Amino acid sequence: MPDTTTDLWFRVLNEVAIIDQLARALFEARLPSGFLVSHFSVLNHLIRVGDGRTPLELARAFQVPKTTMTHTLGGLERAHLVEMRPNPEDGRSKRVWITEEGRAFREEAIAGLGPDVARLAALVPEETMAALVPGLEALRRALDADRDRPGPP
Repeated sequence: MPDTTTDLWFRVLNEVAIIDQLARALFEARLPSGFLVSHFSVLNHLIRVGDGRTPLELARAFQVPKTTMTHTLGGLERAHLVEMRPNPEDGRSKRVWITEEGRAFREEAIAGLGPDVARLAALVPEETMAALVPGLEALRRALDADRDRPGPP
């Protein structure tokens, strides 16, 4: 007898992964030369949850090694999109703050998707997209809550 729960979850996660790949390619094609979705994602995360996070907090949020996050933050800092300031709670670490240029970059990147969104909106009705949001948010919250739990033995 097939495991319909596992099959359903695999189908959903597979579709999300494919959508992620397609969306990343589309979005990266619109970003200025030298910038990746990872750069945008850090800015977007800091705006969503609030800036002033440490590089380690960001690395954990993105589930990447601290060295990878340090590299990404270095590129953002060189472009003046973020500013690293000393952590007042711990003189050894720093906190990441978005600059006005960083906020403008994020807004311009989103606006740059306008033609793509218009083209896709002609293919998928707005009602369909609106109906997807609550379920996707619930899935994200569940995956986020589960990420630090140990896996099966």
